Amino acid sequence: MGYLFIAPWLVAFFAFTLIPIIASFVLAFTNYDVLNPNWSWVGLQNFERMFTRDPRYIKSLQATFFYAFTAIPLRLAFALAVAMLLNTHRRGVSTYRAAYYAPSIVGGSVAVAVMWREIFGADGLINAILGTDITWLGNPNTAIWTLIVLAVWQFGSPMLIFLAGLKQIPREFYEAASIDGANGWQQFWGITLPLLTPIIFFNLVMQLISGFMVFTQAFIITGGAPLDTTLFYALYLYQRAFVSLQMGYASAMAWVLLAIVGIMTALVFRSSSYWVFYGSQEEN
Repeated sequence: MGYLFIAPWLVAFFAFTLIPIIASFVLAFTNYDVLNPNWSWVGLQNFERMFTRDPRYIKSLQATFFYAFTAIPLRLAFALAVAMLLNTHRRGVSTYRAAYYAPSIVGGSVAVAVMWREIFGADGLINAILGTDITWLGNPNTAIWTLIVLAVWQFGSPMLIFLAGLKQIPREFYEAASIDGANGWQQFWGITLPLLTPIIFFNLVMQLISGFMVFTQAFIITGGAPLDTTLFYALYLYQRAFVSLQMGYASAMAWVLLAIVGIMTALVFRSSSYWVFYGSQEEN
């Protein structure tokens, strides 16, 4: 009876998760093309092609790593700063929390991406405020920064997590520090930041994973232009799979992305023993 009750989930899991994963792994070693039925096994040629014969693939890696290593620290820093400002008991603070969280709810939508494209357009709001005519989305030096600003604007989710962590820090710690003469910065570096390291660790892992899989913003706002400076990995994978219809090559790209995200996550976990403090761990 138990299997009967979970049968809908099992059918969906096998049909839409497990079987596609196995199929993509097999296709990664073929030259499968949707329009060409005469596909064959090519071994590691797709992987060799990525790193030796596909300059656009290298550009997608560079753009994705630059975006991830720039946008994620800025988003987390901004989220922590706002969380500390909202960690008060003043009247109306819950309204501000909801307002600051709203961009994260709609930030990944197509509508917001279109709005962002118009804001940074030649006749957009930014140029109107600054009194300039800069082509923010057409300049290779500024295009990716518009997407980074959008990522920072979507700080609501990590902000709420930081806010929950801040509320778990006992007020007695700050009172004792104040009695000892510690100012605000000293309390932040000596109390707040060390006790928040588990929360920072969690946010870092989650944002790192999502940062390497960013797609919608680049697809709608820039399409990978100009000069492939915003050609993020997921966007290039989409182009290979659903524009060029090179499903074998795209499947290989997907497994490389999985390996990259796995390695980066493992490195963060590996480093956590040096900077993450858990209150339950014993002093050495």
